[in-house]
Amino acid sequence: MNWDIIEGKWAQAKGQAKASWGKLTDDELVHLAGKREELVGKIQERYGVVREEAERQVDAWAEKVKASLS
Repeated sequence: MNWDIIEGKWAQAKGQAKASWGKLTDDELVHLAGKREELVGKIQERYGVVREEAERQVDAWAEKVKASLS
């Protein structure tokens, strides 16, 4: 998965991220600016999951939104 697509179109993707991880605030999503590692860390923090689980969630989400962004 080419994360550059998501990072480049973060303004569109952040709405879908908010739908998937409602505990993340709008300000946090703006600050993340599509950076994968920061998103993984923020999901770990907010949801209390281990890094591997957060990465799995982000990867699954990214596959879903990639088609809608390209």
